[in-house]
Amino acid sequence: MKLSSCSSDILTPSVLVGSLASISPSLLTIINSSLSQGCVPSYFKNAVVTPLLKKPNLDASSTSNFRPISKLPFISKVLEKVVETQLRSWFSKSKISDPFQSGFLKQHSTETALVRVHNDLLMAADAGKCSVMVLLDLSAAFDTVDHNVLLNRLKALAGISGSALDWLSSYLTNRTFTVKSETFSSDTASLTCGVPQGSVLGPLLFAFYILPLAGIIQSFPDISYHIYADDIQLYMSFMPHQLDRLATLVLCLTQISNWLSSNFLVLNTNKTETLIAAPPELQPKIEQEIASFCPSAKANIRNLGVIFDPALSLDSHVKTISRSCFFQLRNISKVRKLVSTADLEKIIHAFVSSRLDYCNALFTGLSKTSLSRLQAIQNAAARLLTKSSRRAHITPVLQSLHWLPVEHRIQFKVLVLTYRALNNQAPSYLSELLSPHTTSRNLRSTSENLLAVPRTKGDRAFQTIAPRLQNSLPSNLRHSNTVEVFKNHLKTHLFIQAFPP
Repeated sequence: MKLSSCSSDILTPSVLVGSLASISPSLLTIINSSLSQGCVPSYFKNAVVTPLLKKPNLDASSTSNFRPISKLPFISKVLEKVVETQLRSWFSKSKISDPFQSGFLKQHSTETALVRVHNDLLMAADAGKCSVMVLLDLSAAFDTVDHNVLLNRLKALAGISGSALDWLSSYLTNRTFTVKSETFSSDTASLTCGVPQGSVLGPLLFAFYILPLAGIIQSFPDISYHIYADDIQLYMSFMPHQLDRLATLVLCLTQISNWLSSNFLVLNTNKTETLIAAPPELQPKIEQEIASFCPSAKANIRNLGVIFDPALSLDSHVKTISRSCFFQLRNISKVRKLVSTADLEKIIHAFVSSRLDYCNALFTGLSKTSLSRLQAIQNAAARLLTKSSRRAHITPVLQSLHWLPVEHRIQFKVLVLTYRALNNQAPSYLSELLSPHTTSRNLRSTSENLLAVPRTKGDRAFQTIAPRLQNSLPSNLRHSNTVEVFKNHLKTHLFIQAFPP
């Protein structure tokens, strides 16, 4: 839990944590009293909202250009964390979860979600199929959750009752907020709906609130989906002569829209986006089939921070990364002389390397042009850090910094995900893509941790490239006891490959 403070905190989080030895008995009494009485203190339910300009160059006189940042007292989050832990345990024991919901879950991330989606689309393309992806946009989804619907659902689906349900009812109702800026503080106002923003429990309660959506989508076997918090994406694949099957997608989307409306959630059709991965001559026909619900398909769509294109090449995404990273490097170069080398490296990793590494498990099989673009970014960052000239050979520079080249960083990420998937440290939707390699004559491959490699035309999909990379590793590396040991040995292994002695 982050030690983020709120202006209404009586003690700052750092002081509170540092004083735990003295105040823990009192804190424990507050928590136990709240749970046993099914009541949340009013002080815990007052949020302080600070308006934050979305971008520095936006018009500050327009309220639509601001993003509300809601903060709650730190001590309230301690209580919420206790309840969240118990609630997650109960949901897990009762098998109440959506296997394709990746938001705010341990071992889940935007990257694991996109690896699965990207994998499915690539495997469909490899089989000669077309695909349609629809990204649904919900308007202020967390803010429109109906409390009565949520409480009734917790009782009916999760079997929560008694003081536990009373506590959740108290937690949701009679909440207030105050808007504060540097020079202004508003009167306190009431919140009559929604799950608390900036809270610990809010994301879990929202995920439970939309749980019935999974049942609706799963009733259409041809349609796949993934959810990350309130970002919902649906996709289906079909052979070029099966355009009539798109009626199923439209029907599914219609049922989703109806369910959202009846549950006080608003689908923003103007921001709902569609991507068609199909030959150009088929795209107009596909658009016509789904025109009753889906807007016109776009050349590119941004999916959880990654730009998808109809060819699934990610070339547009790489171009965007390139522009952003070089912009950051130009800014960093202006302060290079003002900071130490150690701090400069931290800045580069924060503003450049983080962009290079974000969801880079999707980058296997990039075109040579795109891979060169990414490597050029890393080269420029290395030269900036070491003050090397543009004419200097880059390999010794990267080696001296102990930086793996981009292609090897991609392999590193894929292999770590593979290790986690094989050791129950990743979402089940990734683990199910990997199978042990066995033959009727020799079962040694099972003990060697070798994986079956699907027969495909390409090897960009996770379920194809992951087994190839895994099987190419030395046996002792594949049998690492922990992910930390695996990472250390893997980096050494890839470093030797990148910079042979």
